[in-house]
Amino acid sequence: MGRLNGKVALITGAAGGQGAVEAELFAREGAKVVVADINEEGVAAVVDRIDQFGGEALGIVLNVTDDEAWAAAMEQIRASFGGLDIQVNNAGILSLEGIAKIERAEWDRVINVNQTSVMLGLKHGAALMREGGTGGSIINLSSTYAHVGSGAAVAYQASKAAVFIMTKTAAVEFAPDGIRVNSVAPGIIETPMTREVLAAAGPSHPDITRTPLQRAGQPHEVANAVLFLASDEASYITGAELLVDGGRTIT
Repeated sequence: MGRLNGKVALITGAAGGQGAVEAELFAREGAKVVVADINEEGVAAVVDRIDQFGGEALGIVLNVTDDEAWAAAMEQIRASFGGLDIQVNNAGILSLEGIAKIERAEWDRVINVNQTSVMLGLKHGAALMREGGTGGSIINLSSTYAHVGSGAAVAYQASKAAVFIMTKTAAVEFAPDGIRVNSVAPGIIETPMTREVLAAAGPSHPDITRTPLQRAGQPHEVANAVLFLASDEASYITGAELLVDGGRTIT
């Protein structure tokens, strides 16, 4: 407990699933958490849960694909907490269509939410951290599908591969300001986004059969990795990607 005491942390896509788990964990570790998502009802529910156990949280309805919405969110964070120390670019969506079947509108939707939003988050988050003059930590959520082919999910895989390399170039760009930028690449994790796919295939799902640990991961297992990179324990780590995949990418 207390690994993030005195820190202000923004988490996108935090109304449910992986992001909500991260938000509650960060609050339990002492951070003032900005719960950001386009889902207003979900944001309010997460803020309420954090309030109930004595944490401190601010809810912001944020369309992560909108440059002006990002700017407004930063103004709200500045007014409420005075600055920003940690940012987790967690928001993302899944699309399983391959190249032959994907429509241009679907491609654009996935790239906007999974890739463009991370660029905007890096741009605006680093600017606010720079104002504080004490550095910061940004964690982007990539995926093992940034590293392996699947024969499907072309927009999702392309977007996550972009997150992987954006993390590295941002780490170099922001290093003079003391801002660390890393990514976490989950394998198959049991969240609302994947639950239907996992339920249909069961233990025969290829992402499970190809995983040495032979199971799906749980959101808290990813959240703990994100927490480590956000904390001062990772003070000499930047430009890295931490795989949380049960060994999927080594097979």
